[in-house]
Amino acid sequence: MKKIFKIFDMHCTSCAMNIDGELEETEGIKESNTSYAKSQTTVEFDEKKIDESKITEIIKNIGYKASLIN
Repeated sequence: MKKIFKIFDMHCTSCAMNIDGELEETEGIKESNTSYAKSQTTVEFDEKKIDESKITEIIKNIGYKASLIN
């Protein structure tokens, strides 16, 4: 499954890299592509292992806010 999340509080491209690094280390997440310019991340994940609320929580725990776009 692939979902897009709006990311708040990113200040630079390093923020985007931090989000991708943390998400891609999480079991069930296949790929994360975060864009600082668009203030969003596209996450491909296995919905049997992780859900949207857990992804949002991971992003929050590293210092950013996120909300599901679609």
